[in-house]
Amino acid sequence: MLDRLAHTLAPTAHFAAQLRQELTDPLTPVLAVGAAASAILGSPTDAILVGSVMTVNATASALQRQRAETALGRLLRAEVITGRRVDRAALAGVIEEADEERVPADRLRVGDLIMLRAGDVVPVDARLLQVEDLEMDESALTGESVTVDKHPAPAPGADLGERHCMVFEGSIVVNGCALAVVVAVGGETEIQRAAASAVPPSLGGVQAQLRHLTERALPLTVAGGSAVTALSWLRSRRLRDAITGGVAVATAAVPEGLPLVATVAQLAAARRLSRRGVLVRSSRTVEALGRVDTICFDKTGTLTRGRLELTALADLTRQWSPQDDDPHARHLLREAARACPDPDGPVVHATDRAVLDAAHSTLPDDERWSTVEEIPFESDRGYAAALGRVPRRLRLVVKGAPEVVLARCTRRQRADESGIPMSDNDRARAERVVHDLADQGLRVLVVARRELRRPPEDIEDAVEQLTLVGFIGLADTPRPQAAPLVNALRHNNIDVRIITGDHPVTAAAVARQLGIDTETVTTGSDLDGLDETAQAELIARSRVFARVGPRQKVRIVTALQRAGRVVAMAGDGGNDAAAIRTADIGIGIAARGSTAARNAADLVLTDPDPIALLAALTEGRGMWQRITDAVGVLVGGNAGEVAFTVLGTALSGRAPLGTRQFLLVNMLTDMFPAMAVALSPDDGSGATGPDDHDRRVAELATELAARPPADLGADLFRAIAVRATVTTIGATTAWTIGRYTGTGRRAATIGLVALIGTQLGQTLLAGYRSPLVWVTTAASGAVLAAVVMTPGVCTYFGCRPLGPVGWTIAGTSSALATGVGALYNIRGDG
Repeated sequence: MLDRLAHTLAPTAHFAAQLRQELTDPLTPVLAVGAAASAILGSPTDAILVGSVMTVNATASALQRQRAETALGRLLRAEVITGRRVDRAALAGVIEEADEERVPADRLRVGDLIMLRAGDVVPVDARLLQVEDLEMDESALTGESVTVDKHPAPAPGADLGERHCMVFEGSIVVNGCALAVVVAVGGETEIQRAAASAVPPSLGGVQAQLRHLTERALPLTVAGGSAVTALSWLRSRRLRDAITGGVAVATAAVPEGLPLVATVAQLAAARRLSRRGVLVRSSRTVEALGRVDTICFDKTGTLTRGRLELTALADLTRQWSPQDDDPHARHLLREAARACPDPDGPVVHATDRAVLDAAHSTLPDDERWSTVEEIPFESDRGYAAALGRVPRRLRLVVKGAPEVVLARCTRRQRADESGIPMSDNDRARAERVVHDLADQGLRVLVVARRELRRPPEDIEDAVEQLTLVGFIGLADTPRPQAAPLVNALRHNNIDVRIITGDHPVTAAAVARQLGIDTETVTTGSDLDGLDETAQAELIARSRVFARVGPRQKVRIVTALQRAGRVVAMAGDGGNDAAAIRTADIGIGIAARGSTAARNAADLVLTDPDPIALLAALTEGRGMWQRITDAVGVLVGGNAGEVAFTVLGTALSGRAPLGTRQFLLVNMLTDMFPAMAVALSPDDGSGATGPDDHDRRVAELATELAARPPADLGADLFRAIAVRATVTTIGATTAWTIGRYTGTGRRAATIGLVALIGTQLGQTLLAGYRSPLVWVTTAASGAVLAAVVMTPGVCTYFGCRPLGPVGWTIAGTSSALATGVGALYNIRGDG
């Protein structure tokens, strides 16, 4: 009963914790002081409004955070890793026949026995006890795209990638099976320990600017109110009236909608990104995207497909791509495919799958070949072979490692497919071809054949006196979207780095294909041999990092941050998790076994298409501009109200507007128009479809280029100064003319209308492309007219109905002041 109650209350408790976190917003103290002052000095309505704003702001942010966490939880639950737990009796039997029980990874304990079979994701860290042809894909942990052979022999003191007697959480069984004993679970596994070794990023962006703004706003609020009180008292006004005027302007100076505007803008951006397949775990993450100037990519599974593909075919004199229509290349590919397992059956080895996929996409069905017998690839054998029938003869086809197969080749194939003896020169040329293909970052296999008169008793005994057919090169190739993505980032002055655990040659080959500078390729051992200063210098000039572990990845990200860069780290493996958590923006890419990376990330790409990063960066920069405009509307308008009040008090001896009138100003100009500016969608923010992918990449790159990197400090304070000046000019001009053409109440009403009109005009300048801004501005104008012209309501707000002259004075003053602001903005932009 208690467990059910706790389960029911858990979401509520989690939301309450999120709410408490949101209430630590840096403007909360300012809003609380404003609300308390308003309540104490006779304006409970204003106090209620401020309190409501704080509550709505915190609730909206907490709901967004909780919703993102819930969506991420669904994503992770869809890939719950399970293990095959077996009884200890399996130690004495045949491992293929052991009884198995599927259990979630979190139910496994140290000392349990687990069975591993082809296709399994390893749920824990375990020590191998019995092995049969076990090959593992450990790219999620080490970044190495080539499979690793495993066997039970001890490997004391070996590096992580060379512990052949161990299997690690998140790795994938490519071939074979094994029995292992669990040695680490949960936070003690290598992948989770790597994720935990992170340095939390420093606070920046909107939060830092809001804190800085708060530090300035509170003294200015007090100073503005004190100035009005002092000026009124010096002009012989009653002390109570002087204090009331000071409270009114202090209330006006508090930008009640500021935290909500920032939250709403980020929340709207997060929702738009979710439609592009980008899950934002916290809405505040979006603002950091606008400041990113360096993106570090893991290679395997992030920039590349995470699986081997056949990319090159070669003989002793030529090299082809798999798509070439050359008959010699097609013959070589055909023979390589014949040395693979039957494609209609299970194909578990990555190299076999790559060869068969290439053959299936470029060659017709092989009706001339009939398999008699085959032997699969095994690491201790070094090759795979198949015996089959072709018209009028038997043929043995072999595909395997150069050091094994070349040594058994005594002949080479000529152009007419006949064989001639291999000379020493031929063998030297063969070694050069292998070396050249390896320098291209390819995994090289040799294809050979032998014609037989009758079936051998044992195929392995017949793998000799082979005729060399050619060479095939396989690689984990870049995703089709990777090159356009990197190109777009570089053209937008965003630095791109590759950080991988893979071999330096492989990393450099991928970098060259993507147009990334490979002049300096730095390895983890290069970094370990340097002091901190030399490390920082080497990291600054390197674009490709290879053979680096999780802690070295963190070191690279941290060094870039110390150099003043705003760093994003994108990856899909557990070896990336610590760096993802350390970076200013951590980006996890959905992939099999990527739980640790996604748990550490601020953004999760639910589709492993890195092109969505362009959309995220564009949205981040656009959001900064919208925040700048919205905050400028709020703070600049309020600063103009303070300046207008101080000037009016100095001229007349009393504040031109009262507390209720300032409340009306803030209701009509602060919350909804500023929120409309913050919610304005970017141009071209529609979803991307597969048919227009290339066009959308170009559009996103253009959109990103149209938005300079975020600089809220300089842009914001310029916007505040312009809007404050324009607001002061418009309201003061109208109020002054009103004083000389009518009563004091009429002048105050004209000043009120001009003050609101000028601020609404500035709002239109900031968001004129958005229909929502036009609607909210028109609605605020209609409410203002209704308040001023409706008897009773007009009196309540201390106004009087205006005639055509009064409206003309207010409207003309607002229009002229808005025009001045527009001219200033045009000059500033130019």
